[in-house]
Amino acid sequence: MLVITQLTESFKFATHALRNNKLRTFLSLLGITIGIFAIILVYSVVDSLEANIRNSINKLGDNIVYIQKWPFGGGGGEYKWWQYLNRPEPLPRDAEELKRRIQKAENIVFAFGRPSVVKFGNNSVEGANVLGATHDFQEVWQFNLASGRYFTELESSSGKPYCIIGTDIAEAVFGTANPIGQRIKALGRKLVVVGVFEKTGKTLVGQDYDKMVLVPATYLRKLINPINNGGNVIMVKAKPGVTVAELSDELRGHLRAIHRLKPRVDDDFSLNEISILSQSISSVFQIISIAGTIIGGFSILVGGFGIANIMFVSVKERTGEIGIQKALGAKRSFILIQFLIESVLLCLVGGLVGILLLVPIVYLATKAFDFTIFLSTGNIVLGITLSLIIGVVSGAFPAILASRMTPVDAIRAKQ
Repeated sequence: MLVITQLTESFKFATHALRNNKLRTFLSLLGITIGIFAIILVYSVVDSLEANIRNSINKLGDNIVYIQKWPFGGGGGEYKWWQYLNRPEPLPRDAEELKRRIQKAENIVFAFGRPSVVKFGNNSVEGANVLGATHDFQEVWQFNLASGRYFTELESSSGKPYCIIGTDIAEAVFGTANPIGQRIKALGRKLVVVGVFEKTGKTLVGQDYDKMVLVPATYLRKLINPINNGGNVIMVKAKPGVTVAELSDELRGHLRAIHRLKPRVDDDFSLNEISILSQSISSVFQIISIAGTIIGGFSILVGGFGIANIMFVSVKERTGEIGIQKALGAKRSFILIQFLIESVLLCLVGGLVGILLLVPIVYLATKAFDFTIFLSTGNIVLGITLSLIIGVVSGAFPAILASRMTPVDAIRAKQ
């Protein structure tokens, strides 16, 4: 009961002191507000960026191996681009041969593409990605159709001049008209629109269905020779219960046999997995978080020094008051708690104001940049915790100094 009474009285003295020195209180709050605002903003942006990238990567499939000329992460260590440059591109015959040999794959897709201008009447869209893929593309990559349908197996195998287009292309060249059944022009040829991708927005790892024109790979091979085309890929999806590592081991053995590589010769292909990107991203964001902590830490340090300086001024101004309280029987702990509460209150209110300021900033930034930034519960708790810690650390020494004053010396110093 005595402890509660002490805390209540100390709280009253602290709030009274803060109210009586409004300008000083405001300046103290400003320093800590900026510090908490800066560091939590950095953490929120970093967390949001990492979450968006990981979400984009997960859409690529964690049970898929991508057979490509270039590796995702350079195979560890130095990125030996001069060696990868001489590798052959994956070809349709590689995919067909793998289908005959492999046991642990559920789906195998060959895909290749080229940028093109898409036209319809007088309307056109530049920078569209015309992608040719074998029929199982819909089983490997995640996508939804806003309207229309996917290709039939016969249409894919026979190479019909059909296409599925992204919403950006549909809106740009057709406006509000129904694009299904219409003919667009891409790569100098006319294509019949049979479907429209659901709008997704461009992901942070490069996927962009909104500006894609998907056609059967058999049809695109009539226009483009895959041997002379860069960026070919074979996507292999593992069967249920088969790990990506097991699938990669089987793929490596079959591909080396298909390419007739001798035992001591290095692979002339890359088996890329999403885990490689995830590991690279984790390393990058650890560095970014450390840098953010240092940048935000300086802001908090400045705010902490400001609080400590204000508390020293407060102790000096209230020396006579401390002497009277001591003369009336106030214990050291009462004086100590009184000034600590004042310091903690300053930091806590400043921290809460900084967090509250983040809410509209995060909302406006999300709307302005078409990039989802979120203020997580963890970061809010971190901001409040940091405020409490700064309050205790900044007010500790001034509070101890005040508690150790003797009644006579305190009253005499004031006079």
